[in-house]
Amino acid sequence: MISAYKAVKCGFQVAIMAPTAILASQHLESFNQILSKYGIKSELLIGSITKKKKEEILKRLENGEIDILIGTHALLEENVVFKKLGLVVTDEQHRFGVRQRSTIASKGENADVLVMTATPIPRTLALILYGDLDISIIDELPPNRKKIDTFAVTKTMEQRVNNFIKKQIEEGRQAYIVCPLVEENEEINAKSVLELAEKYKTQIFPEYKVEYLHGKMRPTEKDEIMQNFKEGKIDILISTTVIEVGVNVPNASIMVIENAERFGLAQLHQLRGRVGRGEYKSYCILKYQGSSEVIRKRMKTMVDTNDGFVIAEKDLELRGSGEFFGTKQHGIPEFKIANLFEDMKVLKMVQNLAIKIEEEDPKLELEKNSKLKKLVENKFSNRIEI
Repeated sequence: MISAYKAVKCGFQVAIMAPTAILASQHLESFNQILSKYGIKSELLIGSITKKKKEEILKRLENGEIDILIGTHALLEENVVFKKLGLVVTDEQHRFGVRQRSTIASKGENADVLVMTATPIPRTLALILYGDLDISIIDELPPNRKKIDTFAVTKTMEQRVNNFIKKQIEEGRQAYIVCPLVEENEEINAKSVLELAEKYKTQIFPEYKVEYLHGKMRPTEKDEIMQNFKEGKIDILISTTVIEVGVNVPNASIMVIENAERFGLAQLHQLRGRVGRGEYKSYCILKYQGSSEVIRKRMKTMVDTNDGFVIAEKDLELRGSGEFFGTKQHGIPEFKIANLFEDMKVLKMVQNLAIKIEEEDPKLELEKNSKLKKLVENKFSNRIEI
């Protein structure tokens, strides 16, 4: 917000991209609250706004009447044209590809870029992923936040978990129950949420207000449910990972994750961060199945530490880099020889060397770099001018 303020005061526009409409709307609210009194105009661009409203926003943006545009992937569309874009912020960068980051930055002329993520990427891996950026790390909790206690339990503990949820709700708190996202199969996923919601509503907690949320619902529906949960009208929210990022309900103090073994550690850490956002003592309960060594190690990591970086390193060690990010994200290097985790020292040396060569001999004209130049020409001649 401070960097956006500074950019606007220097005569530039700002783009802020978030992965979900809920999060983008929350950002707009906070920005307006603080910046509107300084005459700074912020606007929201998300998929669900009407065609007429969208056209009006795009026109005002191009005329320079909008200072800060906050939105989802909708900002990447070609018809989104800024008059003078000077700062681009991507929030929850791990939800966007490298290509998307450069698409939005290219809407300005040499715009400054700030990328933010609460999913901790191992420090070492970050050097390779974000080698083109300076990295800052905030590794302390905001004031008055209490440590979240985490427990890993099997099916035998189900009744005790339900009693514990009941106790929290009786004290006036709220609970999240998260179901796993079954890879590329929204149908199964939505079904598991609906089934669980039915069970909670009719059998386990008929006396409480139970609602559910999943990715297949219309954006307006999702927003309405989240708003009701925020306002305390819902006691228990059963959801898929759509609540993983940016949802802020300080009164929610308990997070139960079903089939926790199906999630990556970084994702479990991100989900756990939905509770413990107020002054109340909060808890995260991981229900898991299976007794393999890897599952046990992963659950133990979550119980033992709240340090996202330790968790990320462990995740990388146990799962490998492809699985850590999901190999679909564009821009994750798949090396033929090196292993991102085991060969990190060598990779760092290579990275430093590459930077040194680029500074010394950017066009690779020196005799000692002739073999390297040949290699670059063979490999990249179709992509770059040499």
